[in-house]
Amino acid sequence: MLPIPSSSHCSILVFTSPAGAQTAARKFGRGLAGMTTGVLELPGNTVVEAKKHGAAGVSLGVAKGLGMIVSRELVGAYEVVSAPFPVPPGYRPPIQPEFPWSYFEQAPRSARSERRAPAPRG
Repeated sequence: MLPIPSSSHCSILVFTSPAGAQTAARKFGRGLAGMTTGVLELPGNTVVEAKKHGAAGVSLGVAKGLGMIVSRELVGAYEVVSAPFPVPPGYRPPIQPEFPWSYFEQAPRSARSERRAPAPRG
């Protein structure tokens, strides 16, 4: 008799898809993430709007974040239920960013901001 995998093993299987590939498993994982971590919309939108508009953007970010919590969780439930079906075409994410924690990921540094080695003296 085969052992039944624990929930931690199942969650690892759900999130193992090639980077950037949109599949039914990724859609299901994205839905679970939206349902369980949708609250990250509040600080995420607050950070985004504060970067755009300074201190005045904080209140706008809080308002947007509160509204997006509801949207993110409803879309998450929809994605879990509809995961086997390629709707929208190609399993594309219906809202951006794809995952709620994406607001906090560091943007890649541009070539200008990278430190260069000092020129050799000679």
